[in-house]
Amino acid sequence: MSAVEFASASPAPRRFRARVAAFWAAFGRAFGAYLDRQSRYHIVQRLNAMSDQELAAMGISRDRIVYYVFRDRLMT
Repeated sequence: MSAVEFASASPAPRRFRARVAAFWAAFGRAFGAYLDRQSRYHIVQRLNAMSDQELAAMGISRDRIVYYVFRDRLMT
């Protein structure tokens, strides 16, 4: 039997693993953003279904609902 020297092996498998890891990392970020958008969409829908009096009790005007829901993402 002859010994195989792995140190001289092609770096292609490492590049492939790095690409696969980068793909899954990007997929995870995209899926997280999708879930965030979906949950915020439902919050906007729920607030839009409220009366103006209910919104006023919360300190929100109807024209500021989207700003209120996305306030942490929007620049002021």
